[in-house]
Amino acid sequence: MEERVKERMKVGMIVAVEIAAVKARYGAALQRLEQRGFDVHFIRNAEYDLYIVNCGAGEIAAAAAAQLLISGYGVDMIVNFGVVGGLTAEMKVAKLCAVESVVHYDFDTSDFTPFRRAQYAGYPSEYIPTDAGLLRAALAAEPELKRVICASGDKFIASAERKRALHEEYSADICEMEAAGIVLTCNRSGVPCLLIKAVSDAIEGGAEEFSREVDRCALICLEMVDRLIASIIRDERCRG
Repeated sequence: MEERVKERMKVGMIVAVEIAAVKARYGAALQRLEQRGFDVHFIRNAEYDLYIVNCGAGEIAAAAAAQLLISGYGVDMIVNFGVVGGLTAEMKVAKLCAVESVVHYDFDTSDFTPFRRAQYAGYPSEYIPTDAGLLRAALAAEPELKRVICASGDKFIASAERKRALHEEYSADICEMEAAGIVLTCNRSGVPCLLIKAVSDAIEGGAEEFSREVDRCALICLEMVDRLIASIIRDERCRG
């Protein structure tokens, strides 16, 4: 991260379905940018420029949004905030998490390659790491964050049985639908990424709990992300 510190940082933010929290948080400060195929907004803060892409749900949309932020806007780091399903009893509604690694559980080439199910070429296991430096900085700034493994795939997981199965198979704490696409794209481009999540539906919760809690939990998560971005950039400037 140190080599990326500059006079004015460019931060990319990927938002799947939590755009209501973004509009509630930033309001009139949001500037709409013309961009074919994506809903993109811009905010100029005192210390950094923030580019926000609302990509919608799913791995492909999230990967495309990450590449747009990297190639189109030249961001120095990417932050993804959002809501997730809890896979263990500890992951209660509104629990805040920092993702250390992601498992793309519905990716599988094991029938014709030496790799295990969910394992990508170039990685020693099925666990795809986020940026270690940003993760350390986030946990130092906000000790209440829980370091987690995220199970990511193109499925909304509502059933408690399926949630428990994901935890048992991968030791995952949370599940959602965008993280693998984001982290894979960032890692391949050499751009650090930080994923901060809030639980919207606990292990026994499902679509009904998600619908009831999504906006509240998304706003809680975004408020923490706001603090984290400012803290990380200040710390990097001090070291730089």
